[in-house]
Amino acid sequence: MFDKTYRQRLEADLARWEADGVIAPAAATAIRHALPPLPAAINIAVVVAIVGGLLIAAAFLAFVAAHWTEIARLLRFAILLAGMVVTGALGAWFAATGRSVLADLCASVGAIIFGAGIALVGQMYHLGEDFAGGMLLWSIGAFAAALLTGSRGALAVSLVAASIWTCMRIHDAPDVLHLPFVAVWLVAAGLAFAWNSRAAAHLVALAVLPWWIATSLRFDFEGAQPSFVLANGAALLFGAGLAIAAAPSPRALCLGTVLSIYGALSLAGVAVLEVTTVDDIIRLRTATVPAQPPWANLCGVAGVILALVSAAITRRPGEVLAGCAIGLVLVAAPLWPASTAGEPWFAYAALLCAMLCLVVSGMLDDVRPRIVAGWLGIAGVIAGITWAVKGSLLRRSAFLAAAGVVAVLFATALNRMLPRAER
Repeated sequence: MFDKTYRQRLEADLARWEADGVIAPAAATAIRHALPPLPAAINIAVVVAIVGGLLIAAAFLAFVAAHWTEIARLLRFAILLAGMVVTGALGAWFAATGRSVLADLCASVGAIIFGAGIALVGQMYHLGEDFAGGMLLWSIGAFAAALLTGSRGALAVSLVAASIWTCMRIHDAPDVLHLPFVAVWLVAAGLAFAWNSRAAAHLVALAVLPWWIATSLRFDFEGAQPSFVLANGAALLFGAGLAIAAAPSPRALCLGTVLSIYGALSLAGVAVLEVTTVDDIIRLRTATVPAQPPWANLCGVAGVILALVSAAITRRPGEVLAGCAIGLVLVAAPLWPASTAGEPWFAYAALLCAMLCLVVSGMLDDVRPRIVAGWLGIAGVIAGITWAVKGSLLRRSAFLAAAGVVAVLFATALNRMLPRAER
């Protein structure tokens, strides 16, 4: 919250309030002293040093790769081991001198070298060709480095390796739901919560997306519609993020806010995907009747419940509308097969209403990413309806016109109901 942009805006507000006589100069001074110091910014010298270090590391790797076959096995291993020791020592020195960015970079490079060492040992001694297992081992090592050093870069390496691991396991066993990744992800989320780091929260939120996408795509062979399974994942991510952010803890607020942002963006993307895939603009199904596994439905219902629980705790009307947006996207899924004889007008209407609820929710709660997600969703759904392969273009134009009239009438009613200060 106390980033540079916020501090600049607050400083401008304090100066204006003091000039207008709203607050006394002593109060403005007390507010400035109460603020925590800004974290050290990355200056030009640090950026140049990072680039130089990366160039030196790239030159070293290129030299080793050029003479790889000429280097003895033990010497190869010694080089990689020395690389980890050197990066660790440099990272410790940078951390002791207060250069946290460079220390984080060293820990990240060390985690990458550790992965290269796993690959080298497997190649030299012809270990079992379990590439996914190697990725898991790499993820565990990088996570240990992140836990010991607090490196966000090492956490990123760990989550990337874990995502590759789970995608490979899902590909190898498409009939089995790969739940071990969920346990790994929860541990990483707990670490992000303990760190109270927005960067770590972003990494954790991004890491869950490959698992959901790979899991939903594997059901394509069973006749399920991947976008419907993705909708339940987006619902759970959105609702859980809102519920976590409602907890009375700054750490929970940081993690939950980021998760809810990604959940809102995912919900908008899923709404567009439902229109484009079910109407065969992009065909992903191999069967004619879409279906959803029971566990996915439970995740979607849990997302709606968590959003409404969050609204009950925070008393924010925008979160009620967020729960409505989640529910409408989920309701649209069973409406598609119910209209096989014609176009799915009710599903179109549900998705448009869901995205409109998302926009209004973001405006009421003053959450800009939610507003952006809603507008992107509206644009994508309208484009999908307009360019759908099936059905009459004249009927779709009439539907869009009717939806526009309803939206205008709804806006007129809101304008009369809301107080003038909230319009």
